[in-house]
Amino acid sequence: MKTGISVRDAMTVKPVTAPIEARVQEIAKLMRKGKVGSIVITNKNKLVGIISEKDIVERVVAKGTDFLSLNARDIMTKELVTIDPKEDIYDALILMGNEEIRKLPVVENGKLVGLLTANDILKIEPALFEIMSIRTRIREEHRKPIRYFEGRCDNCGFQGPVYKTKQKYLCIACKP
Repeated sequence: MKTGISVRDAMTVKPVTAPIEARVQEIAKLMRKGKVGSIVITNKNKLVGIISEKDIVERVVAKGTDFLSLNARDIMTKELVTIDPKEDIYDALILMGNEEIRKLPVVENGKLVGLLTANDILKIEPALFEIMSIRTRIREEHRKPIRYFEGRCDNCGFQGPVYKTKQKYLCIACKP
């Protein structure tokens, strides 16, 4: 279900960034000042990580760690999933769902050129909200007693009952 809208058309062109040496408190202040939920972390202008509000809550506050002694390197997510700006926003949304992330650094020729969030996509193409909400319901299956969900099979594209196996959602025909 391609939309014809590229990631480049939807992304934030100048995401808020911080150097890898930045203290956690500085990062939180940048988030508040920029009214953003995540900060892209760079080292010598190269993308090396991302820190979200959730990272600060889970990796600092919930553990009772002294935030004054921590810097970005200590709490950032290092294993990044990125996307090319030429990709369709539908593909970006599917990637976000599969990886269970809400923010995608946009990289072109090895260089950070933007940041794409689920909200960026939904502002431009609200029709994709249904796909995102189905993914969210499926992802929360452990809280529900049912074993299958309505959705789209990641393997064959079938729309209907799907089952979660590891990180994929498969119909009965594709389920191992």
